[in-house]
Amino acid sequence: MAGVIVIFDFDKTIVDCDTDNWVVDGLGATALFEELLPNNAMELPHGLCDLRIVSDANHFFIETILRHHGLFEYFSEINTNQSFIDEDGKLRIQPYHDFKSASHGCSNPCPPNMCKGLIIKRIQDSMLSSGEKRIIYLGDGKGDYCPSLRLAEGDFMMPRKNYPVWELITSNPLLLKAEIHKWSDAEEFEKVLLNLINIVLSADKKTPDLLSMDWKFPTISKLRHEAFPLVLQVPH
Repeated sequence: MAGVIVIFDFDKTIVDCDTDNWVVDGLGATALFEELLPNNAMELPHGLCDLRIVSDANHFFIETILRHHGLFEYFSEINTNQSFIDEDGKLRIQPYHDFKSASHGCSNPCPPNMCKGLIIKRIQDSMLSSGEKRIIYLGDGKGDYCPSLRLAEGDFMMPRKNYPVWELITSNPLLLKAEIHKWSDAEEFEKVLLNLINIVLSADKKTPDLLSMDWKFPTISKLRHEAFPLVLQVPH
């Protein structure tokens, strides 16, 4: 069992844009997706880390992008807003938390449809029996602040500098128990994440330090911003 869980936000973290703002043509096999991944990307260290996504995007976009680049199977869990194709062949998106029937009850700046802190709490509870020990969390938005407060001592928070979660954290960093390691761009993202993974692996005497500094994390960073329709047409 991996000794570290790496949890990613998706928009502006794995992809350098808001996926809700651009058009997916068909099922995604278009030139747009060819720009999503840098050519020098290498494989994820999925055998050494338990990789998960916690995102306020939606499952259709996330799965389409990850499958297109052969990355979907690397992630053990994707927590996001669910989606389905209705009888008219249109993509419909459902909130992760059904806020119309009941609030998730969080007082932090979480959107009504998703409290990522509650998701992190569930993951932490599952770690008690799984043998996984530490969490590295990466995010950029206001919704990533609540999970940062849930992280324990020995965990790591990687906020994107000069983005909303960074502003919230730096306003009172003592509220966090986790170590804070900022990042700004894809290069710094890779360097900081790799270093933290190596710290965790090195601390586990049973696990050799297997990641070299030449390893590149496949950050999806070149997506163009396009107008996105309210309802996405999906071919049958």
